[in-house]
Amino acid sequence: MSPSADSAWFQLAPCGLIATSPDGAILDANDTFLSWTGHTRGELLGASFVSLLDGGSRLFFETRHRQVLHLQGAVHEIALTLRTRDGAELPVLLNASQDDEAGVVRFAIFNATERVRYEREILAARRAAEQSEQRVRVLQEVSTMFGVSATDEEVAQSFAAVAGDAFAASHTAVLLRQEDGQLLLTGGTNPLEGRVAPVPQLRETADVTVVRDDDTEYPDLSAAMRANGITALSVTPLIADGERLGVLVCFFSERVEFDFHFFDLQQALGRQASQTLVRVRLQRRLALLALHDQLTGVANRQLLQMTLDDAITVAATAGEPLAVLFLDVDDFKSINDAFGHAAGDTVLVELASRLHGGVRAGDIVGRIGGDEFVAICPGADAHAAESIADRTLELCRVPVAVPDGVVSASVSVGISLYRPDVDPHPSAQQLLVRADAAMYDAKRAGKDRATLDVH
Repeated sequence: MSPSADSAWFQLAPCGLIATSPDGAILDANDTFLSWTGHTRGELLGASFVSLLDGGSRLFFETRHRQVLHLQGAVHEIALTLRTRDGAELPVLLNASQDDEAGVVRFAIFNATERVRYEREILAARRAAEQSEQRVRVLQEVSTMFGVSATDEEVAQSFAAVAGDAFAASHTAVLLRQEDGQLLLTGGTNPLEGRVAPVPQLRETADVTVVRDDDTEYPDLSAAMRANGITALSVTPLIADGERLGVLVCFFSERVEFDFHFFDLQQALGRQASQTLVRVRLQRRLALLALHDQLTGVANRQLLQMTLDDAITVAATAGEPLAVLFLDVDDFKSINDAFGHAAGDTVLVELASRLHGGVRAGDIVGRIGGDEFVAICPGADAHAAESIADRTLELCRVPVAVPDGVVSASVSVGISLYRPDVDPHPSAQQLLVRADAAMYDAKRAGKDRATLDVH
């Protein structure tokens, strides 16, 4: 026993003090060490010091620190874990020095519980910061990619690419809901395509859902996953303003830890993708409204002008004829006066639909203003244009049902032609003016008929 064993400073020192023989047998231990470990002095005397260490610390101490201690005579600030009498772990820092003359090794042991807790908190904070940084980076990246997306397909492809990188997924698939409610693969790849629906009952959930290859709730899906080397998949709903737009499915070939940060980032990406889809669709809708008549849905004056300019250029290049039909509803004012403006609007909508039925596929129909419509017919010569006009006249003669009765309407049609091998290159305005003049000739000739401009 050490000659200082009875000294108060030894017994009550704020650290654990023990002495061992050179081969590690405990010769003495102070009260502080005994209180930390729960052992009695009698239990420890003669026991091996390394027997108090957990497995990892024992291996580390015996293979490294004992050698250093013998070679250098001391070791400092060695992090080890002791096992207390009741089996609990006690993290410690250890300093030791070897006294060859006395034949003892002296240990000073410091309780590192608070230090370890603090280090773990720092590590957790660092990991949280790194994950937060990754989340910001991913969201910035996807925001940049979404910023240049103009179609649903571009949004889906960008979303699938970013999600694949962010979650280290083996495959990612973006499936968007169609008008019939079905989900259509729009971006990425689906390794289960044609084998099993990857999102059976999951399509209606508002949360991120994980399915593993041993999930008993989805046996068919789990079996298909196992057959294709997929250990797990996650399904993230795309929802905006209560409307379900589709889902993101991430497929994993390796075991994945689905923690809070995973779900948080998936939901954040899902929200951003959903908002982008809404924006893209709204822009598309606004673009459509900007170029189409709000009442009838046909092309408006601006789109007609653009289309006619292009049609003239194509006709000149290809050497093919081009016909422009100008239609005006006969006595439209009397319809409004007799049945009201709402009934007049109903007549315009119906006649626009019938005009669509009278022209050929590829012809463009538009409303140029009021009760005046225009049809642009590429490749139509005089005979074809007159056939289109006759068909339209016949369709428009059919009475139109309105809330307060039935309206018998008709139209007058004027036709202008551009024949590249005969006529000089016209402007769009010139063709419209000529067709308009021919329409007035039809009205003067008795209405409900077509007149061809003979220019």
